Amino acid sequence: MDLVIKGGLVVDGTGGDPVHADVGIAGGIIAAVGKNLSPAKREIDARGCVVTPGFVDIHTHYDGQASWDSDLLPSSVHGVTTAVMGSCGVGFAPARPADRDRIIALMEGVEDIPGAALAEGLNWRWETFVQYMDALDATPHAIDFACHVPHDALRVYAMGDRAAVGQVASADDLAVMRGELRSALEAGAAGFSTGRTDNHRATDGSETPAADAGKRELEALVRVLGEVDRGVLQIVSDFDMALGPHAFDSEFDLVDAMCAASGRGVSISMLQRVGDVEQWRRILARTERAVAAGHRMRVQTAPRGIGVILGLEATFHPFIGFPSYKVVSHLPLAERVAHLRNPEVRDRLLSETSEPVAGDGSPIPPLADQLLAKLDFVSMSLFRLGQEPNYEPDRQTSMYGEALRKGKRPLEIVYDALLELDGHALLYFPIYNYASGNLDAVAEMLHHPLALFGLSDGGAHVGTICDASFPTFLLTHWVRDRAEGRLSLPRAVHMLTSANAAWMGFRDRGEIAVGKKADLNVINLDELELRSPRLVRDLPAGGKRFLQDARGYRATLVSGQVIAENGSLTSVRPGRLVRCP
Repeated sequence: MDLVIKGGLVVDGTGGDPVHADVGIAGGIIAAVGKNLSPAKREIDARGCVVTPGFVDIHTHYDGQASWDSDLLPSSVHGVTTAVMGSCGVGFAPARPADRDRIIALMEGVEDIPGAALAEGLNWRWETFVQYMDALDATPHAIDFACHVPHDALRVYAMGDRAAVGQVASADDLAVMRGELRSALEAGAAGFSTGRTDNHRATDGSETPAADAGKRELEALVRVLGEVDRGVLQIVSDFDMALGPHAFDSEFDLVDAMCAASGRGVSISMLQRVGDVEQWRRILARTERAVAAGHRMRVQTAPRGIGVILGLEATFHPFIGFPSYKVVSHLPLAERVAHLRNPEVRDRLLSETSEPVAGDGSPIPPLADQLLAKLDFVSMSLFRLGQEPNYEPDRQTSMYGEALRKGKRPLEIVYDALLELDGHALLYFPIYNYASGNLDAVAEMLHHPLALFGLSDGGAHVGTICDASFPTFLLTHWVRDRAEGRLSLPRAVHMLTSANAAWMGFRDRGEIAVGKKADLNVINLDELELRSPRLVRDLPAGGKRFLQDARGYRATLVSGQVIAENGSLTSVRPGRLVRCP
């Protein structure tokens, strides 16, 4: 054998009881699981550690990054060995040369990926989706990846300027989209994704091309999946929340119709939304009804609050729209901090109100302006992130709570907090999944039998979040640390591995069993911890993004090769495109 992982507690991904065993690997495949396996060329001492299958992340946005970056950080240092891209209907293929700038502006606005980084980093060695997959697969990566065909790019490819919201696809347009989708699926694309939410906007403030696509178009496209009998559907929708509760059922009826027309599986993003904190329960109820009626439908669920990281170097912070801040926003951080520490500047800025920050040319979503208009209220859910991040903080420790204790305005507390650590301090603002000031609702979601582990958005929102660390958080918070609502270790590992692999149709991975692909993690669960996110400038054109380190991953293997040890990537790059069966 090439390698043996010795003496670990094997959690095989099926949900069954862990067992102490060795895992032997030969030719990139699991060759044996048992006690006292014969020596190999290399051994990994896993005593005191759990050994799991590699994690399968079904909701990422590495679509652009994968074309220039072989590391696929930060997912690759959080146990992920397979990442599914092309989520939410956005991506970079198919794309005609004339539409490249439009696609970049869309991705910058929707997913907060710097347009300059995309313009410099993307090599555009493709036009069709099949060419895109081939181009990515030509470069080795740290981990495996699979690709959904995104609705927005598909629509722009077929319709050009007419893909704007409100334009109905003609029969010829649909024929082009269906043909391109069919070719992609037959070449191994993972499925089809579409986005139907008002929160997603291009940098010019416009809605995404497919946001209001009608039933005729959607059914025509998803029928292709049934015709080739391949792939799954991934949908994000706010279920027309802005139109009131009456609109929910009509939008979900459309999801039901898509599922029926495709005959394939559909997963829906589910979270506790601002403005309708009980909507997620209605999503679950309708999903249960759909499954009872014979549909294959699941909900993608996050393990913590979905929000933003705020800081003077992040994409967003509470003073970004204040006139006195805008005057110095272009200065280097040290100069900004020195200026903002001037008492006269502080008093003047705190007497102002924010100007709009969303809209034309801005990657800031419209929700930001709504929040800036009521900053004192927002401060109730605004927390210091700290060097050991607490993602379930008590509201007593919020900026608002601190202001009450000190007899100050909340904005004063926020202002001073942002200047800590010479301006490198970070604040945490959980927008979704935190309406009650805790994660009790998330506990219900995670325990539901129709829940899939997802929504990490790895590779996206690079200056505002770092939720690619979700797998590590699931293991530390929900398996080891939280007093109530905990998940068993076998259940958590099952969600991270074989449940997601099976959903995607990846039959060769997700379990520790003889004959399966040797994608594995060796984890010291007692030592496992997340460090505070850090902002780095390693994107093309000097673009910045958050990375987050983890301690406790002894080793991560892809196809039997160690791609990460003790939290750092090695030099091997065995990762390839997963072509779905």
